[in-house]
Amino acid sequence: MRNAVPRQRRLDDFSGEGPVPGPPRSAPGRPHPPPLPGVWRIVDGMVEHPLVRDGEIRALPFQLDLARIGLEEDLLVVLPTGLGKTVIAALLGAELLRARDGKVLFLAPTRPLVQQHAESFARWLLPLRASRFTGTIRRPVREGAWEGADLVFATPEIIQNDLAAGRYGLRDVALIVFDEAHHAVGKYVYVPIAARYATERPVGSRVLALTASPGGQDARIEEVVANLGVHRIEARSREDEGVREYVQPVDVDLCWVDLPPAVSHIRDLVGEASRATARKLQKMGYLRKKPIASLSVKDLIALRAEIFARPGPMVRRFGPLFHQLVLLHLHHAQERLETQGLAPFLQYFERLAAKEKSARGDRAVLQLPEVVRARREAEEFLRSTREPSHPKLDALVDLVRTTLGAGRDHPPRVLVFAQYRDTIQTIQEVLELQGWTVGRFVGQSTRDRKDPGMNQKEQARVLGGFRQGRFPILVASSVAEEGLDVPDVDLVVFFESVPSEIRAIQRRGRTGRSSIGHVVVLLTRETRDVAYQKSEARREKAMHRIVRRLSSEARRRPSAPRADGDRPPAGEEPRPDDPV
Repeated sequence: MRNAVPRQRRLDDFSGEGPVPGPPRSAPGRPHPPPLPGVWRIVDGMVEHPLVRDGEIRALPFQLDLARIGLEEDLLVVLPTGLGKTVIAALLGAELLRARDGKVLFLAPTRPLVQQHAESFARWLLPLRASRFTGTIRRPVREGAWEGADLVFATPEIIQNDLAAGRYGLRDVALIVFDEAHHAVGKYVYVPIAARYATERPVGSRVLALTASPGGQDARIEEVVANLGVHRIEARSREDEGVREYVQPVDVDLCWVDLPPAVSHIRDLVGEASRATARKLQKMGYLRKKPIASLSVKDLIALRAEIFARPGPMVRRFGPLFHQLVLLHLHHAQERLETQGLAPFLQYFERLAAKEKSARGDRAVLQLPEVVRARREAEEFLRSTREPSHPKLDALVDLVRTTLGAGRDHPPRVLVFAQYRDTIQTIQEVLELQGWTVGRFVGQSTRDRKDPGMNQKEQARVLGGFRQGRFPILVASSVAEEGLDVPDVDLVVFFESVPSEIRAIQRRGRTGRSSIGHVVVLLTRETRDVAYQKSEARREKAMHRIVRRLSSEARRRPSAPRADGDRPPAGEEPRPDDPV
């Protein structure tokens, strides 16, 4: 009889029904050197601290001020991208690890960000035991272990899954950092982790939340603050005194183009079909609060929920749901035509026709006479003319040529953001026809052989090549919007305007880090590009106003009572005349 080979156990085999985790065990053997007067010292313009490598962190007063506040209170930091939010976390984490046992848990929403933060901490701080937990819930990737680690960098899904399974708790976490904290709304996994930490956190621990853009509505920002349990908000802008002398300006220009008459006619055909479908829904008692021309994707998605909320038998909902789906398809197609071009417009309908399991509304939109005619005219236009799929492509080529032709003391870099993967393919092809080497940076999902996704290693390889100047142009999806550190990007191009102030701020933050930044937004006149641009500008102004107000209110509010033992040891409290 053969000896049975034991099956290797997966982490998912361990349920949460085992023993409750015992008291937290600190990382054995980590030194706790004596404090410096005033926590940090400045030597030749650099930060000196027992756990910070000499000559690695510049002593920027606003970063040190924010880190000092973070020692005293749980804190939400609102700081433009590129101004060193991660440095603040490193300074705060270094002092907490120096002063007490425990670990720092640094959460970031994507694996490239987790890797980037881990590398930054390794560069700035003296050797500490670090672990990285990334991957998906089903396929976690753990580099190192929880127990015994001083620093844990992780995507939040892994941590939440482990907490639910009882593999460890948060009672030994001295500092938890929520990067890109604006995600902490609704059902995002930051919310349950923060709630768990509120019940388990040790005395003297801290919460640090970091974001460049918490949102443009009071309710959203207040939800972020409430979900993370922070009471202090500190915001800084590039124009603030004490900040502007340490940052580079970012110039933002709008580049306008016009749709060719033939393309405008195709757009009008789709518009006729949209208006006719919307009027049918109005006759059924829906879409009566806004003009048809002002309807957004959000309105059409909300319409579906409204249809289901109406009383009556299910059979009465079939007609409105059918027309809602048709109208949603027409809206998506028209947006691609106006903001992306004829090729993405046609590709949208081609993918709709190729769906294996299509709904009745999917098939119906392809049979609308206006859509049939619009597709035929779009195909004929692309066959019979040398004009690009969208006039933005010619404008983009001119911008790239000007930027790459300018003399610089470093390899030139251009970063192009596009909303849709089809557009990314088109942009890459157009730029490569000019003889330029172009990198592509997209997410993991693969739609077909022509549009494969990129895993973490592929993303890191492409990003590394762009940083090192091996190719001058990177065309990216929204995956590259948040937090990725690419120094000296000379030009950032928005291929389309985005109505979200959060995404616009994140995109702009990819430039203006170590040299003057330049951002160009490509806009098509008399299209929804214009409405999106106005919406984003309005929301961004509202965001700054709300954050300033909440920050001011938090400063006037008395600090929350400190728990016993929630003070630095004797001799560590900063005095007014101490150096920073």
